[in-house]
Amino acid sequence: MPEVLVERDGDVATVVLNRPAKLNALTRPMWRMLGDAFEALSADDAVRCVVVRGAGERAFSPGNDISEFQAQRATKAQAIDYGRDMHRTAHAIAACRHPVVARIHGICVGGGLEIAALADLRICGESSRFGAPIKSLGLVMAYAEMAPLVKLVGESAALEILLEGRIFDAAEAKDKGVVTRVVPDDRVGAEVDETVRRIADGAPLVARWHKKFARRLADPRPLTDVELDECFDCFDTEDFRTGYAAFLAKTKPLFQGR
Repeated sequence: MPEVLVERDGDVATVVLNRPAKLNALTRPMWRMLGDAFEALSADDAVRCVVVRGAGERAFSPGNDISEFQAQRATKAQAIDYGRDMHRTAHAIAACRHPVVARIHGICVGGGLEIAALADLRICGESSRFGAPIKSLGLVMAYAEMAPLVKLVGESAALEILLEGRIFDAAEAKDKGVVTRVVPDDRVGAEVDETVRRIADGAPLVARWHKKFARRLADPRPLTDVELDECFDCFDTEDFRTGYAAFLAKTKPLFQGR
């Protein structure tokens, strides 16, 4: 079986880190396949939501497979080369046009935490554990890897996670803003399914615009007239007419993404 699977259920795609025997520890080929998967899904207008998860329910991912380091990350030159794959994949997840939901069971550490931080929503179980104990390996989290974490939790909390290297529980993760929602372990799958359905039932063009706008607002540059004008493009879409008519008729809208 491929170490990264892409499963489709209608308008929802699920990307699975598929190394359950190794708790879904990430290899370099997995980083490449993960980037390929997100680039392809982002370009697919039939997709309305993407779920990213680890295979099984023991772990989302504990991060990179340390056993690879001797052959592939033993020197600065090797690490730079390896990092290109990681950072290209991080960009692909961050740039995905569709909403991304991380379904988190169990361990979500190191590179696993970096992937989860790139999702728009993160839902975990009560027994999930988080952290980035890379200080004990003598490694840093590079700018491209740290930026999503700092954006998610702020500089102070990100430094707490990295400087202490503690593994912390789901309640603390929620308090820090690492996760969006914590539910009982046996409810994680159902909670994600319900969340994804609510997202996918909405107007897909609106979801893409909201993602684009939220990311643009993180940029300190003043908004241009063209950008401000784009906020009103929705009024010329078929989806707006569909949603408005359904609201008046008190029926469920069936959006076409046009």
